[in-house]
Amino acid sequence: MLELQGLCKDWEARPLLRDVSMRVASGETVAILGASGSGKSTLLKMVAGLEALDAGRVCFDGQDITRTPPERRGFALMFQDFALFPHLDVQDNVAFGLVEQGIPRRQARAQVCEMLSRFGMVQFARARVPHLSGGEQQRVALARALITRPRVLLLDEPFSALDADLRQQLRGEFSQRIAEFRMATLLVTHDEGEARAMGARGFRLLNGALQSAW
Repeated sequence: MLELQGLCKDWEARPLLRDVSMRVASGETVAILGASGSGKSTLLKMVAGLEALDAGRVCFDGQDITRTPPERRGFALMFQDFALFPHLDVQDNVAFGLVEQGIPRRQARAQVCEMLSRFGMVQFARARVPHLSGGEQQRVALARALITRPRVLLLDEPFSALDADLRQQLRGEFSQRIAEFRMATLLVTHDEGEARAMGARGFRLLNGALQSAW
């Protein structure tokens, strides 16, 4: 279980996040709605360990991991801007996390092939990222986020670049994988339809504080 306890963050001398607390169970998706600039992405970075807290704690399965480096948390954060490596082809982008875990490259690529087939991207395995469309790049980013089977999945507007049919398809795929791998998942979005489709529970981030939405 992921647990946030009283997270606070100031930005440019003003409170951005105030006493943010919640629990996300393994296999559960919790959605956070908020306008641009409300602090949604900053909250995800704090949970991932990429942004320092001014106050509060991040815990997983009862252990305080607030000071644990990002690479040791076993969390996956999918950025809104994909954060893919332009100098690597698709298969090596998706395999990156596996190789970092010490899995031999040949074995990692075999897992990548299976994952890409789920996203209909096998034919793009050797393609360079800059040659892909925005939607194709988003699918590569989603595959990379899932392949390491993270303990916690942090999603920042994950379907924003996809067309309606593919967006609906991948929502279902994500929900299935989240349940299968028992990942605690935190989704931030400005799209209420997406939030309600994915989130078992939902909150709104207003003036730095969470308010229950459903």
